[in-house]
Amino acid sequence: MELTQVRKIFYPVLAVVAIPVNLLVILILMRGRCGLSRCITCYLMAMASADLTVILTDVIMNQIIPLYSATLFSNNITLCGLIDCLTHAAKDLSVWFTVAFTFDRFVAICCQKLKTKYCTWRTAVSVIGTVTVLSCLKSIPWYFRYDPVYLLFIPLFCMVKLSYYSSPLWKSFDLLHRVTTPLLPFVLILLLNALTVRNISLANRARKRLRSHNDKNKNKDPEMENRRKSIILLFSISASFILLWMTEAVYSIHERITLNHIIDRLFKTRLPFIIAYIGPMLQLLSSCSNTCIYVVTQNKFREEFKNVLTYPFVLIVRFVK
Repeated sequence: MELTQVRKIFYPVLAVVAIPVNLLVILILMRGRCGLSRCITCYLMAMASADLTVILTDVIMNQIIPLYSATLFSNNITLCGLIDCLTHAAKDLSVWFTVAFTFDRFVAICCQKLKTKYCTWRTAVSVIGTVTVLSCLKSIPWYFRYDPVYLLFIPLFCMVKLSYYSSPLWKSFDLLHRVTTPLLPFVLILLLNALTVRNISLANRARKRLRSHNDKNKNKDPEMENRRKSIILLFSISASFILLWMTEAVYSIHERITLNHIIDRLFKTRLPFIIAYIGPMLQLLSSCSNTCIYVVTQNKFREEFKNVLTYPFVLIVRFVK
């Protein structure tokens, strides 16, 4: 099967699955019955909303529509720039909300003095608002990346400006983009998780020694159990993000350094050409992976998920009776 046919199947299936799944996640978190604090709930809702925006912009507008209707957006320079701008803003939000959540959990677990002031609903809203504004402002230059191609004054399609590959200003902006999404988030997430693991290991050893002297019955420690659940959620989200983004991140660096993207498109059997399409597919798959993580790692979320899914059938049964 050709790669184009794979994409024509993959992206519609992803959209059909990811849109209702992310809407369900937002609905469940809004109900506030998952046993999570308001702070964590706020970050998870922001991440789900960003993932939903990625599906609407990048998957539907940037992938599905061009695959099935090549001329719908491609000959309108305004739409080309707007879609590119919205797509990059949505990706930035998805990435940096993950970083913000990771930092919040780091503070909650490792910085007990700062925890009471930082890990609050008000702080979470402020952080999410700040990240949203900065990501939107940072994405504005993408609107001006395209030039129209004409044939006898008739616009044919949008083309990336040649100056994008040669201008020092565009090169600087592109470097900033690649560093901030996702190289710097990779480093921050790995660093914060490493510090969190170190802190938890030291705290657990000290707590086990203390309990071995005071608790002869060796009952389960609720504090350690809560930490374990929090760590499983945090590490699952972080690992999923890094693994699914890694291919796209590596190829984007290779593309900018070697400038072989034109050759890769001409020789479609080359490995870089294949990776150029597989990378975005894996990266966009992360837009619905968090839901699977919540279902697997959080008992109360799993119960709420089942309740929401079965609620329409319960109403039908009640109506019939």
